[in-house]
Amino acid sequence: MTNHIIIEAADRLVTVKFNRPEKKNAITQDMYQAMADAVNAYAADDTNRALMFTADSDYFTSGNDLQDFAMGSRGDGIPPVAQFLYAIKDCPKPMIAAVNGPAIGVGLTLTLHCDLVYAAQSATFAAPFVKLGVVPEAASSMLLPAAIGMAAANDVFMTGRTLTSDEALRMGLISRVFEDGEFAAETQALALLVANAAPNAMRHAKALVRNQNEAVTECMNAESEIFAAQLQSPEFGESVAAMMAKRPAVYP
Repeated sequence: MTNHIIIEAADRLVTVKFNRPEKKNAITQDMYQAMADAVNAYAADDTNRALMFTADSDYFTSGNDLQDFAMGSRGDGIPPVAQFLYAIKDCPKPMIAAVNGPAIGVGLTLTLHCDLVYAAQSATFAAPFVKLGVVPEAASSMLLPAAIGMAAANDVFMTGRTLTSDEALRMGLISRVFEDGEFAAETQALALLVANAAPNAMRHAKALVRNQNEAVTECMNAESEIFAAQLQSPEFGESVAAMMAKRPAVYP
């Protein structure tokens, strides 16, 4: 178990915190495993009735730890990242994202599986997959256009640009924005409100709103195949090399 993910439970609320500030909360496979286990445990436990993802540092998450992923998957089972993505896709109970800083890559795409997304004023959002020579993940190629429209989603994916919290709110990507100094207290209060609401009604409401699970699964599977192939491509190698060298990438 990694100490880079902190899991707390109180008052029917599970809080999952990114805790790797020295690496801008870049997510490793061990962190994905811890989060997958936490989400699956929450889904199976009637005691807790809401789950919130957040972070204590200035970053929500900078996305995947590329060096860790370059080492490959541990063991022969389902990779931890896949376990986590399917856990958040299939969770029948409310999930909340409290985004207190930059949410990059999976930091953005995991919010698409959350039922409520709150952001601090200083939070930002970006999905620089194409910049890295890969493709959208976690069914985001379906869920992001559904949330903000195809033109806006293409602008996010194809340019890799960064959205401010106010812009994300106008687009419909997030639920509310709070001033930085009020963010922790406001999101905690709202999460507890959800956690103490009528549990069966909450489950039914979520199921009615998220009624395309089969299509989301198919999209996620298709993305995963292309994503895996792109990880082995010269484009990905050049993208990472350019990023590490802080130079523009050059593609043949």
